[in-house]
Amino acid sequence: MDCEPPFLEAYKTLLQSSSLGVGVGVRKDDIRNEKFSMVVEKSCDELPIIDLNLLNLGHFEREKCMKEITEAAKEWGFFQVVNHGVSQELLLNLKFEQMKVFQRPFATKSQEDFMNLPPNTYRWGNPSATNLSQIIWSETFFILLQDVARMDQQESIRSTMEAFASEVIALAESLVQILAEKLSINFSYFQENCSANTCFLRLNRYPPCPFPSNMFGLIPHSDSSFLTIVHQDHVGGLQLMKDGNWVDVKPIPRALIVNIGDLLQALSNGFYKSVQHRVVATENERYSVAYFYNPCPDAEIESHGTPPLYRKFTFGEYNEQKEKDVKKTGDKVGLSRFLLKKHE
Repeated sequence: MDCEPPFLEAYKTLLQSSSLGVGVGVRKDDIRNEKFSMVVEKSCDELPIIDLNLLNLGHFEREKCMKEITEAAKEWGFFQVVNHGVSQELLLNLKFEQMKVFQRPFATKSQEDFMNLPPNTYRWGNPSATNLSQIIWSETFFILLQDVARMDQQESIRSTMEAFASEVIALAESLVQILAEKLSINFSYFQENCSANTCFLRLNRYPPCPFPSNMFGLIPHSDSSFLTIVHQDHVGGLQLMKDGNWVDVKPIPRALIVNIGDLLQALSNGFYKSVQHRVVATENERYSVAYFYNPCPDAEIESHGTPPLYRKFTFGEYNEQKEKDVKKTGDKVGLSRFLLKKHE
């Protein structure tokens, strides 16, 4: 299909180099010896599912819900929420609009001015991959919230994204306020540093993969945010690291996934956990959308705890270090770069 990014063409040399000498073409059996694990060690039945409607009830129910949120952020770094205030109709509409956009011809959606969005909004694969474990079998649109308003007015996805952004922002702020209160951090810190200029949406499509047992839709990583909120469809494929094992985050109807980012781990002095997660490729097409609650580049991230685990840094400094590490090693490295020496 002309909507598909040229994955096989882009990765052909890399795939053939691991195919036991097969010269032309790539077969499933040829790439099974690559040494990285796609095995899920255990189910994720224990992943907390939190009913946010409890926040609207009495004092006891509200306190119970707040404790569930902070405990999940501490123990898992991930949880799912229901009765979250984002309507099911809106989520279904957003997926429908995503599908229409991603099904446009690759030559169209990869144009720099597609839908009047800034250059490099659309991305696919991982051109810098040096081995199979770094291959990404997905395509995405990274869209700053402030850029949604500049999208072509005839694009029906624009109004849907605006509605989704409005509802997911309210949810993110509600959750962050609860998480911050546990740390005795004034919510005004987040209000001053996070805005439509800093937070963004990521629309994801994971095309059917011919080598699903050996490919990632998204390679293992942690998020460089305070908080991320994800809606995934019924296909599944998202996994998180828990106690050294990969576990499935099973799709739950009407639920949203919440995960802690690196910045909140640093801000909380390691109390909340930003954990590695990934998306494994499948033979089925998968869609998701993620909202990243990020600060401005000059926002200072300072550990709230004694003794502090991390030195003070800005979000801009964090991103600069991440880009250097990715260019040099293929991995962002992340928070370990900012550990105080006594904790290294």
